[in-house]
Amino acid sequence: MDILLSGEFEAAELHEWDRSLRDALPEARWLDRDQALATADSVQVAVVANPPPGSLCGLPKLRLIQSLWAGVDRLLRDPTRPPGVPIARMVDPAMNASMAETALWATLALHRGYFDYARAQRQARWLPLPQRRAGDVRVLVLGLGQMGQAAARRIGQMGYRIRGWRLGPQAAPPGLEGLETHAGAAALPALLARADIVINLLPLTPATQGLLDARFFAALPRGAGVVNLARGAHVVDADLLAALDSGQVGHAVLDVFAHEPLRPAHPYWQHPRVTVLPHVAAQTDPRSAAQVVANNVRALFAGREPAHLVQLERGY
Repeated sequence: MDILLSGEFEAAELHEWDRSLRDALPEARWLDRDQALATADSVQVAVVANPPPGSLCGLPKLRLIQSLWAGVDRLLRDPTRPPGVPIARMVDPAMNASMAETALWATLALHRGYFDYARAQRQARWLPLPQRRAGDVRVLVLGLGQMGQAAARRIGQMGYRIRGWRLGPQAAPPGLEGLETHAGAAALPALLARADIVINLLPLTPATQGLLDARFFAALPRGAGVVNLARGAHVVDADLLAALDSGQVGHAVLDVFAHEPLRPAHPYWQHPRVTVLPHVAAQTDPRSAAQVVANNVRALFAGREPAHLVQLERGY
């Protein structure tokens, strides 16, 4: 089987992916763009990581586009993407675990005032703060996909008062029966009013772009923490900065940004109540992700439906 590998990779990163994918699927012949075009009629699968526009054109037998990243919003916005070809998201248990670890770290740091202590240390101030119990801290997870579920479970295990919210009307996913879940835009303001920490793990869709805006922040209790681990376009930057400056938002942990890398002059870098991470909350591990790719490719050629296909009407 011939498979196109296309995306934005550093040289070392491409080498690691190439090795991991070949190890996981040795029966395949892995091709770059030029090689794929030379044998276009035999290429039925494209494995991609934010492929350049037009890179999937000219492959008339393409049957599956497998993303190496969990988010597919950029791929869906590509007007050159071949219509009608199913897209599979990367859903890797190792990545879910990494995201849950980051979400838990941010929750602990906000709950215990560790960002406040870091500021106090820079000022040589001895500043003990009151210590709350985890059960007194209300955490709201936005988005109950694979990563949101993993984060909610991990945080809940530590004794926090955890709630989950999803935009769509679907029922809570299996395995979250013990979690208080809510759905729909109408339910969100009341949930925000009862959240000391909000963790965003929503997919980026037209309905969620810019969701974290001035109205969103105003609905929170004063001094609440905001953690964005999903997509930068979920946040209206000017509104978040205003909420931070006024004290309405006490601290923000931001891993993703509308434009990456974050430009050196951006106010987030120097803001005393912002923690910037360089899009590292949950990096794809080629070793485990390559196995996910191999399973989906083998399912396709065995006549089975690949896992985690994107529902275009939902945008993820």
